[in-house]
Amino acid sequence: MTGVAPQRLKRRAEFLRVASKGRKAAVHGLVLQALPHAEPGAPARLGFTVTKKIGNAVVRNRTRRRLKEAARLLLAEHPISGVDVVLIGREATRSRPFAALMDDVARALAKAGVPAP
Repeated sequence: MTGVAPQRLKRRAEFLRVASKGRKAAVHGLVLQALPHAEPGAPARLGFTVTKKIGNAVVRNRTRRRLKEAARLLLAEHPISGVDVVLIGREATRSRPFAALMDDVARALAKAGVPAP
């Protein structure tokens, strides 16, 4: 599955399904929720969310953009498949050094048991 770009989770029902049935991994800069697909070879689907507790819309959007970029760069090097992943931004996501944030995403994926090909 190398070279297949991850798809996006966009509907609330998809986020809720991953939250209720998936595995959760919390690290310093983010929380990751992962749920395997019924089809193991299907492309990974990613969702990103940041709660209003983090700040106003400008702050939340910046936090979400940092998460998206960290996931994009990491998954370009180490693609995954057959899993739905939700990344939840925390207060520390905004101010965390970007290299540390990428490391957080990698550690959270490993902690949640997401298999890398």
